[in-house]
Amino acid sequence: MRRCRHEHDSTTPPPAAVAGSRHVTAAPRSGAVSRPARGQGGQDDAPPPHRARRRAGVAAALLAAQVAVLAVIFHAAPDRLFWWYAAAWTLFGAAAWALRGVPDRPAGRLILAGGLAVIATGLLGPPATSTDSFRYAWDGRVQAAGISPYDHTPADPALAHLRDPWLFPDCAQGRLYPIDGACTRINRPTVHTIYPPLAEAYFLLVDRLSPEGARHKPLQVSGALLAAGTMAALRVMLRRRDVSRAAYWAWCPAVPMEAVNNAHVDMLAVAAVVVALGAAAARPSGRGVLLGAAVAVKLVPVVAVPGALAGALSNASAFRRGLRILVPAGLVVVLAYLPYVLASQGSVLGYLSGYVAEEGYDEAGARDRYALLRWPLPDSWALPAALVILAAVLLHVITRGDPDRPWRGALVLTGAAFLVLTPGYPWYALLIVGLVALDGRWEWLGVPVAGAAAYLTPAGAPAYAAAAALAAGVWVVRQHRMSS
Repeated sequence: MRRCRHEHDSTTPPPAAVAGSRHVTAAPRSGAVSRPARGQGGQDDAPPPHRARRRAGVAAALLAAQVAVLAVIFHAAPDRLFWWYAAAWTLFGAAAWALRGVPDRPAGRLILAGGLAVIATGLLGPPATSTDSFRYAWDGRVQAAGISPYDHTPADPALAHLRDPWLFPDCAQGRLYPIDGACTRINRPTVHTIYPPLAEAYFLLVDRLSPEGARHKPLQVSGALLAAGTMAALRVMLRRRDVSRAAYWAWCPAVPMEAVNNAHVDMLAVAAVVVALGAAAARPSGRGVLLGAAVAVKLVPVVAVPGALAGALSNASAFRRGLRILVPAGLVVVLAYLPYVLASQGSVLGYLSGYVAEEGYDEAGARDRYALLRWPLPDSWALPAALVILAAVLLHVITRGDPDRPWRGALVLTGAAFLVLTPGYPWYALLIVGLVALDGRWEWLGVPVAGAAAYLTPAGAPAYAAAAALAAGVWVVRQHRMSS
């Protein structure tokens, strides 16, 4: 049953080609894609029960191996971590492939049980590859003391009374950042925080709910709860389409690594985007509120917003629907910032401009940004070329995109942005993982793998090139199937 349904779905235009364009046969306006009719992947075409059980058993065995590898990762030596991580991704891909053809009910149970086991591995150790959660804990502590997080840096002597031996340990402990006469676990301790207001509100909430001396664990537990909640939401939203797609999120190694172990606040934003785009019954204003909240948590999800505006320029009715999404989204962002603007003496944008310059987004060649564009083009052309490409994809999504599949345009634009900008931080790509689960276009999972390679190895540019080749190659195959 599942295999045939995937083959039926593969006849639709792939996102890499049409950027969320409409299909000849439109989906129901509710956003739920009906099950295939008899002879097109319905119950009559289901594989024999023994074959489905065998595939479920293979998927379960591969998933168990993946959980064991993930458990090792969080105690592995740094120079071997990437190879363990690559092994986890390989097992994940094999397990997700084996799940094809397993009926909905056993597939759903396996996804749930396996997903909880995968997510739980992220709780097995302290943050393995990132120190961002230490800034989260500090910002929450500063706010709990009644101080705006945007007004002082962690190194500011005015906040010395908030320091403790966990975040400001003895300098001999290693992997620390020096400040005047002391050391800290917080990265960039001499710059102001960069996080938007709803992220700061989240840090404050976690701080208030944490027991004394809990350190990094409350943020990890919060990430695990958000990841599990997103998995549950995906199972519900995909039950009328293809519940096996939820495995792309539930079993993905990036989830326990980045959302749980490293406790990146991106998880909160991804959860809001997935629900906003995937809920069939969501009103335009409700989608706008959730998307605005996602942007007010982390600015990266702004690239997914046009997915909800798909087709907004096709006619007057669609344009009004787009406004009912865009206006609430903008209001949420403004209202989220307003309390911090009133309470802060400094800029609420914090280190944002400095971060853009530091990462090389304003000057191609400073880092490994725009890596794929800089191969055929001079460095000075990379940024203009990136803007032209993204503008073209954006225009195509909002003019010809399918409003019944908002996740498709969001995935195409987000994937294109990652391939053009080639960011060096893998946790940004949690957004792509969530959108892949909604859309089923597994080929875009090459982008999170490339992000991990860029962060953990010197092979970021070749990895992004391979991810682009994978997306293009699958598009070619799908086009061939369509034409034949």
